[in-house]
Amino acid sequence: QVQLVESGGGLVQPGGSLRLSCTASGFLDYHTISWFRQAPGKEREGVSCIRNRDGLTYYIDSVKGRFTISRDRAKNTVNLQMNSLKPDDTAVYYCAAAPAALDGSKWNRRVWYDYWGQGTQVTVSS
Repeated sequence: QVQLVESGGGLVQPGGSLRLSCTASGFLDYHTISWFRQAPGKEREGVSCIRNRDGLTYYIDSVKGRFTISRDRAKNTVNLQMNSLKPDDTAVYYCAAAPAALDGSKWNRRVWYDYWGQGTQVTVSS
């Protein structure tokens, strides 16, 4: 049984930074790890992903240049460094694991993911 645990959320002022971490426990042989977010009243959307096979990463347009996803294999952790945060980034952030190496047309679709974390709240406000 794979468990994903997110950490690092909190309250930050606009322009600030946060670093989210997703740590996996149990056997993990999943090929794509992603971060999704869901704001109140909105659909859950893919934010970024990283593929184990080749390290390829994807980002939604609204976070490009501000967010960076990375993986620490030794710690079985995927991190999301979030800089220049905006109020529109306020949401619950979830990490998810997929058994396939997802491409640009699939990575941000929830149907491909088998495991999800419980989420961590990120609030950007002055």
